[in-house]
Amino acid sequence: MRTLNDKINLFCLRHPGFGIPRLMTIIVIGNLAVWLLAQMDTTRTLLGLLQFSPELIFQGQIWRLVSFLFIPESFRFTFALWLLMYYAIGNGLEQTWGTGKFSIYYLTGVVLTVVYQLIVWLVVRNGSGAVWYNTLISTGTTSHYINLSLFLAYATLYPDSTFLLFGIIPLKAWWLAIADALMFAYDVFTGIFPSNLLPVVAVVNYFIFCGQWLFALVGVGRVQRQKNVVDFQREARRINRENREKPYSRKCEVCSRTDADFPDLEFRYCSRCSGYHCYCQDHINDHVHHTD
Repeated sequence: MRTLNDKINLFCLRHPGFGIPRLMTIIVIGNLAVWLLAQMDTTRTLLGLLQFSPELIFQGQIWRLVSFLFIPESFRFTFALWLLMYYAIGNGLEQTWGTGKFSIYYLTGVVLTVVYQLIVWLVVRNGSGAVWYNTLISTGTTSHYINLSLFLAYATLYPDSTFLLFGIIPLKAWWLAIADALMFAYDVFTGIFPSNLLPVVAVVNYFIFCGQWLFALVGVGRVQRQKNVVDFQREARRINRENREKPYSRKCEVCSRTDADFPDLEFRYCSRCSGYHCYCQDHINDHVHHTD
């Protein structure tokens, strides 16, 4: 998982223009617009046109591959609370990861969910299986688990951040993340196969992007962090030893320029990398961080 995450980071660095800016803002505005229109549509025709339906998708209505994302999860008063939470969390993740990585995270959840439902429908489409599928899986709230995976990611990166429930009750992000995970587990174990696997499919992207932080939070990463301190000291001694044998004292790990060849160039050591890694001023903020 970490190797794949590193490749995603490298791709985003090489393609800084990739992604959909303010993606979660678009999703939230779309949900709000559909909610308002649905209040005037007593026949539910609009929701029927947006709903995910493999049968109609294969008939050419390809907009349903993404339109289901704009169907509100609820039409009650909690709708506004969900929108505000998704807006804040989605934009927070985009600021942390960047537009490209956040877009990949969200769209990965969408693609996995869509592909899973299409495969299930192809398996059960004959006979009464199609009716059964439409009852269990093809619902307007298919995006529910995709959106909740955003909260899991945010709570993993910022476990001590505080949310105000109903604007009054302060709750730590990791408390709500545990409740979120329990709800996922409940839906998996109490649901009917194969619809009960939708929560699992929707959070695969979470384990790809946040698996290493999750392991660190539960204690698996503590040994690694302690090991990094020892490696850092040993690496510092190794570099000092090599410096006595080489004509330069600092060398960029990206472009290989040294302070001997470019005396006016500024070199720094990255505090976010695991270990002792030096970069020039052009690459100190533009490199893939070492994690081991």
